[in-house]
Amino acid sequence: MKINANYLNLNESYLFSTIAKKVNAYTQAHPEKKVLRMGIGDVTLPLAPAVVSAMQKAASEMGEKETFRGYGPEQGYPFLKEAIRGYYASRGISLEEDEIFVSDGAKSDVGNILDIFDTDNTVLVPDPVYPVYVDTNVMAGRRIVFADAAAENGFLPMPDENTDADIIYICSPNNPTGAAYSAAQLAEWVAYARKKGAVILYDAAYEAFVSEKGLARSIFEVEGAKECAIEFCSLSKTAGFTGTRCGYTVVPRALVRGGASLNKLWLRRQTTKFNGVSYIVQRGAEAVFSEEGMAQVQKNLEVYRRNAAVLSECLDSLGIPYTGGKNSPYIWMKCPGFSDSWKFFDYLLEMANVVGTPGGGFGKNGEGYFRLTAFASEEATKEAAERLKLLFSK
Repeated sequence: MKINANYLNLNESYLFSTIAKKVNAYTQAHPEKKVLRMGIGDVTLPLAPAVVSAMQKAASEMGEKETFRGYGPEQGYPFLKEAIRGYYASRGISLEEDEIFVSDGAKSDVGNILDIFDTDNTVLVPDPVYPVYVDTNVMAGRRIVFADAAAENGFLPMPDENTDADIIYICSPNNPTGAAYSAAQLAEWVAYARKKGAVILYDAAYEAFVSEKGLARSIFEVEGAKECAIEFCSLSKTAGFTGTRCGYTVVPRALVRGGASLNKLWLRRQTTKFNGVSYIVQRGAEAVFSEEGMAQVQKNLEVYRRNAAVLSECLDSLGIPYTGGKNSPYIWMKCPGFSDSWKFFDYLLEMANVVGTPGGGFGKNGEGYFRLTAFASEEATKEAAERLKLLFSK
């Protein structure tokens, strides 16, 4: 028996597990301190009333013989897929029902999609980046090359014709930097992928936060993207489903590689390894896309947008450089007075009792930066901003 030795090449602990251990140790040593957690991107507002009502109705159906449902379709119930189609159509994007696959979240699919690709493929990942992109490919033993994201390019790297890649990760709005690509910039990536015969894995988990004109919410806004891209979406941040788990992935019919339809390969993978999302959760997800649900969800998103504005205004007043905060729930700030982001983490926790995420945990280009999230309560966000002002205005 042999283990997958690639796992031995991973960091011993996942980034956010390390943060949790540090914070727990601090709170146990200082139980009198009020620690404000602005690090992990978990939401704090409850599910929309329309969603809760739909879930309650679905739960009641499951208690009656006439309306009880057993195994559902692994790729999602038609009623939810039609609702998602309508959501895209409202933005001028046409999808077929069988191009949509309902899942338990974008994180799962971003990792699982790799099952349909050979391990000999070269992967292009931006740096800094969401750790899952790197770790899942390390687990498979793939070669990884990095596209440098830095202040000089607005943390939005563009294609390099001298770099060859088979799989390309793009996250926009980006986690952790909060930077968002325009449709024109994505068009360059689509052209590059088509020229190289590559596939773009486009993480659109935060698309609902995009508000500025010209910035893309879907890669399928770009002509030709259906021939080279797969899009991953989530209701976690859009509608507060972090504890409920529901997302969806779009694999276009037109996407063919190695003479095979990636849509059919993904369908085969899902019907073999995934049993689908529960009926109750999918009814709740359907309600998100209703007129009532969308209005209620927007109210929650506005709270997070206001939180981001509070943090942005705080950093503006202190003269601390940052990106994000406008089209993203993340604020990517330069560590004032520190080049080591983990030392800054410890300093901020000790001196202000505020928790964020060290940029070094997202890659070498993240060193010297720090991520704050806008998902805390409005009260906690305002208090954190005041603590930052008190600490750094001295």
